Amino acid sequence: MHPVLSLIIIIVLSYLAGSFPSAVIVSKLFFGFDIRKKGSGNMGSTNAFRILGWKWGIVVQVADVVKGLVAVLVIANLFDVDYNFGSTYFENHTIVMIIAGISAVMGHIYSVFVGFKGGKGINTAAGMLLGIMPIEVGIALGIFLIAVILSGYISLGSILAALSLPSSLLFRYNIFGVDIPGYNILIYFITALSLLLVFAHRSNIKRLIEGTENRFSKLHLIKLKSYKEDK
Repeated sequence: MHPVLSLIIIIVLSYLAGSFPSAVIVSKLFFGFDIRKKGSGNMGSTNAFRILGWKWGIVVQVADVVKGLVAVLVIANLFDVDYNFGSTYFENHTIVMIIAGISAVMGHIYSVFVGFKGGKGINTAAGMLLGIMPIEVGIALGIFLIAVILSGYISLGSILAALSLPSSLLFRYNIFGVDIPGYNILIYFITALSLLLVFAHRSNIKRLIEGTENRFSKLHLIKLKSYKEDK
C-alpha cells in the first residue's frame, strides 16, 4: 500500500476511535440522559465523576484512555510501510504513533458523533502517551495528583500535567542524558500536544483566575493556609 494512503487510513481510524463518546453513551444507556446537559456540559471523565458517580466515572475514564492506547499501539501498526519520515526506524515509527495519537485526541475534543463538541482530551492524550513515553506519563500523573490534592481542582492538575510532558522529556534527554528513541521528533509533537491540551482548558483557566472553577472538595486532602488567612 502507498505510504500516503496508509497514513490517511491511520489518521481517519484514529480520529474515529478518539471520537467514540464514552460518557455520552454511558449516560444515555444507563441513566437516560445526555451528560452534556448536566454539570459542566462536558463529556469528559471529570463531569462523569461528578454526575454519574465514581464507579461510572472510572468506566468513562478508562474508556477514554484506551482510545489513545488503541490509536498508537494498534491502529498505528496496521500497515508494514516504510514512511521515510525520519533518518531511523525509531523516528519513523514514533512519528506514525504520534500522528495516530494526536488524531485520536482531536477526535475526542472534536467528536464527529456529538456535533464536534467533545471533551478536553486529557485522558485520551494520557493513553496515547502511555504507549509512547510511559515515564513522562508517570511524572505527569504525579504532578496531577499533587496539584489536585493541594488544590482540589482537576482542571489545574490536568493543565500542569500537560505542561510537564515536554518539560520532563527535555530534562531527561538534555540534562540527564537519557537516550530517548525519536527524541528529536517527539519533543516538537509533544510540545504541540501540550499546548493543544492547555488551549482546550481555556475556559477552565478563565474560571480559575476568576475563582469560579468547580472544586472537588473530597479530593482536596491537604489544605494550605493562604497569606490572607494568616492575617
